[in-house]
Amino acid sequence: MATQLWAIGLVLFASFIGSFGPIFLKKGSAQFRLSLQGIIGNPNLLWGIAISALGNLLFIPSLKGGDLSVLYPLVSTIYIWVSIWSVLFLKEKMNLLKWAGVFTIIVGVAMVGIGG
Repeated sequence: MATQLWAIGLVLFASFIGSFGPIFLKKGSAQFRLSLQGIIGNPNLLWGIAISALGNLLFIPSLKGGDLSVLYPLVSTIYIWVSIWSVLFLKEKMNLLKWAGVFTIIVGVAMVGIGG
């Protein structure tokens, strides 16, 4: 089955949307308590769970449009977005080795795209 362009676009969009989930989870972890009240009373944690779930739900329809071996590696673009968001929103530091890892992901995704 040839992978459809809409399926690739949907996976990339789902990864973009889903990448905000870990940012909220990280923010929510500061007030995390392992109790029902601690989870329900933690809006950042709830947003993180909801956004991550939304990203996964958006990914599911894309599976109809192509090979899993092409589409699933594209999910790794979420790591690129999370790296960018962690610098922008969490003020985390990225060193050269971390950016090299991001670049490696980009090259890998491009290779899957060319080969798919």
